[in-house]
Amino acid sequence: MTAVAILLVDDHPIVREGYRRLLERQAGFRIVGEADNAAAAYQAYRDASPDVVIMDLSLPGAGGLEAIRHIRQWDKNARILVFTMHSGSAFALKAFEAGAAGYVTKSSDAGDLVKAVATVDRGGRALSDDIAREIAAERLGDGQSIIESIGPREAEILRLIASGKTTEEIAAFLNLSTKTIQNYHYQIKTKIGARTDAHLVWLAIGAGLVAMETES
Repeated sequence: MTAVAILLVDDHPIVREGYRRLLERQAGFRIVGEADNAAAAYQAYRDASPDVVIMDLSLPGAGGLEAIRHIRQWDKNARILVFTMHSGSAFALKAFEAGAAGYVTKSSDAGDLVKAVATVDRGGRALSDDIAREIAAERLGDGQSIIESIGPREAEILRLIASGKTTEEIAAFLNLSTKTIQNYHYQIKTKIGARTDAHLVWLAIGAGLVAMETES
């Protein structure tokens, strides 16, 4: 039986080493590549052709949502498992919309990650219990998240705007023109009903796309 080939994407080398040790202790798993940002993840996917990608969402520059979208554009059959600290339903829903096959939080047991990798490799969907409860609670509530009205790329741009990145920085991260980013900025404000940029940031925080103390 051929071992499941795994690509690890996380910007912390020590974290990646921990994943590597955990997974390589399991029978039938092997690590075929590592990456620490979205662009490197895309290139590593093309080079290594892994069976499963384990993807963090918090990456420098363009985040994991953009990496998922880019990989899936190149290979619509790519199997990507998100493994992240983000425990809100907003990120999970956008990750699945971008093409992820699973979403497990880093607060989950190590065994949950192992099982999720196996599930995604078989073509299934994996969801950690805490995220399943979060999504269920939102669906049972009487309101809809603003995130539901925008696509994965728009969610990534909103996250970068709310994290304090300039139009020029976002354009460079996503390989788009500044004019395109400005157009996205306007469209996002219109779709989610933001009156000002400050209101836009407030809505992004409320939806769980960024924390009160954003990443530098």
